This record gives sequence, structure tokens and C-alpha cells, in this order.
Amino acid sequence: MTAPYKRLVAGLCDEVEADAETIGAVNNVARTASGGLVGFNTDAPGFRAGVELAMGRPLSGADVAVAGAGGAAHAVVFACLRAGARQVTVGNRTAASAVALAGRFVDLGAGSLSAVALADPAFETALRSADLAVNATTVGMLDPGMTIQVDVLPATATVFDLVYMPPETPLLQAARARGLRAANGSEMLVQQAAIAFERWTGVAGMADVMRAAVAPLLADATGRA
Repeated sequence: MTAPYKRLVAGLCDEVEADAETIGAVNNVARTASGGLVGFNTDAPGFRAGVELAMGRPLSGADVAVAGAGGAAHAVVFACLRAGARQVTVGNRTAASAVALAGRFVDLGAGSLSAVALADPAFETALRSADLAVNATTVGMLDPGMTIQVDVLPATATVFDLVYMPPETPLLQAARARGLRAANGSEMLVQQAAIAFERWTGVAGMADVMRAAVAPLLADATGRA
């Protein structure tokens, strides 16, 4: 389900699960035993599974810097706070959108949550101590450039770019050049698909199948780059 409809579709469901309600977005719909439609969200659990694999550690106790304040960023922040992140800093081109996002999750989890403009020195400060830096914008896919100053990140940081088309964005190239852990959003996509498939069919453990299905698409995108 494409991003512009994630909020609209919630109003068409008979029921919206609590996590999706909190995030403010529905990206999957399942039919209940009584025939009703229940909306749910796979962005947050898909992100958590993908990013913890990339980090090689749980999100619990992590300091996280997130660039972006759209629907994807909402799911990222929700997942980080729910997983027990220690500090989450949201940076956005317009600070007002970041502040609105933070206001939505102010009471979620025990971690600290702050919101600033991307150009604010406070975002660079957050990057300097980040265990994880996330690009949750379309920069690198639809727009040129980078949202994260890779050169200020600690040597132990992980960079996670939700963009997976193209598979290797300038942000990931810069992170790898520094020797940082880095991953695109393909594993998040894989995990989302496996979660949705289980909800629809009752069949679990399909991540490897989804990964194999995505591989040709990413390989083709790499060939075109």
C-alpha cells in the first residue's frame, strides 16, 4: 500500500490495531473471523527486525538520530522507543514537523525524545554520540544529497537508509567508506512482507522466501545505476 494512503485507509477499516493507531498509519489490512477489516502496520516491526540485524545488537539502550518526520519516520521513532532506545533525536528540514512527530510519541517508552531542524547544531550533536543514524526521507531516491553527516558519527555507529531503490545511496557509500556498519531498507521490506504474509495466511518463517524474491529486483536496480 503506497504511502499517501496509509492514513486514509485507516478510516475505511472496521478496526485499527493499537500500534497502527499510535503511529497514525495503516499499511496492511486483514479480514477478521467475523468478516470485518482490521488495519495494522508492519513498518515498525519490519524496521526493528531489519535494523537490529544491521546493528548486530538490540535497539534497547541505543542513542538514535532520525532524519525525517513523515510516515516512515513515525514508524521508526515508534519502533525505537518501544524497543527501549535511550535517546531518540528527530531532525527534519522544517522543525515544526519534527516537533509534531515528537509530540505524538512523548509518552511512549522510557527513553528521551527531542525534535530539531536538520540544520540545528543539536542534530549534529546527536549524530556525534549516535549508535544508529537513520535516513527516513526520500533523499537518495527522489532527491539528491544526504541528510546525515557521516563524518561526525562514532566509529561504532550504524547507518540505516530506508531507501532501497537504488540499493546503494550516496549516504551508504559514504558510511561504508568510513568503515561503518551500513544497510539499506531492503531487509525492512523483507521483514514487513514476512509479517504480512503470516497475518494473511498463518504461515510463519517466510523471511528467506521474501529475501529471495526481492533479490532480483535489487540486482536489476544495481545494474541500471
